[in-house]
Amino acid sequence: MKSCVTLSLVPALRGGPWILWDELSIGLEKAHALGFDAVELFTEDASAGKPGELAHLLEKNDLSLGAVGTGAGKVIQGLTITSSDQAVREQAKSFIVEMIYFGAEFAAPAIIGSMQGNCGKESTVADARKYLGDALSFLGEKASQAGTFLLYEPLNRYETNLFNHFEEAADFLDEMKIEGVRLLADLFHMNIEEKDIASSLLAGARRLGHVHYADSNRRAVGFGHTPIEPIAQALKKTDFEGYISAEVFDWPDPESAAKQTISSFRKHFS
Repeated sequence: MKSCVTLSLVPALRGGPWILWDELSIGLEKAHALGFDAVELFTEDASAGKPGELAHLLEKNDLSLGAVGTGAGKVIQGLTITSSDQAVREQAKSFIVEMIYFGAEFAAPAIIGSMQGNCGKESTVADARKYLGDALSFLGEKASQAGTFLLYEPLNRYETNLFNHFEEAADFLDEMKIEGVRLLADLFHMNIEEKDIASSLLAGARRLGHVHYADSNRRAVGFGHTPIEPIAQALKKTDFEGYISAEVFDWPDPESAAKQTISSFRKHFS
């Protein structure tokens, strides 16, 4: 397993759950200095810095790109793949395809979290899940063709009414025979929804592709009350080799949150 820290390049969204908020070169330098293996990027669109800059900086700082977030498509543009409006769904898929290709240049997956949307008043749960399944099938194929995979993130009940439980989402992907898609296990969401996070991880391990390493209060692990050791043991049992990525608030400040994260990672996974 490899350590990863989040870096947001969207100043307008400062205050969200990302640790580093600097300009690209400074953020990558900090990630390297703090001892992380990779960064997870949150950008407004399918770009970061000037052409060629990201590749150069990743190599210079001995870092990998762990994943790219697509949340700006929802937060800034209002797009979701389960909208009752077909035109919006198509725009959402086009945005995500661009992010898939962006990440694939670095063998990194794109994440579908908030862009999954909700079942609203204008569609049934069955409709919304069909839209979701159709989109994930299409996007998973695009990711596979690009040489990577797609990440789908079950969220807590306050953020989506589609899938809130890890194993249920894994079953959905299997039942729909969706290829090229893995699950993102976000420990913050799981702390709200799962009876036993470790057991849920083991039950859906066949689809596990990425972990968001966050405590019960969305702060760095160790600043809340989630018991991490059984979760770490479960992840080791699955032989998971992906990224353990800190998508957390920069509390009390970015450097402290990052240091707490890497310290906790080394304690539980080294």
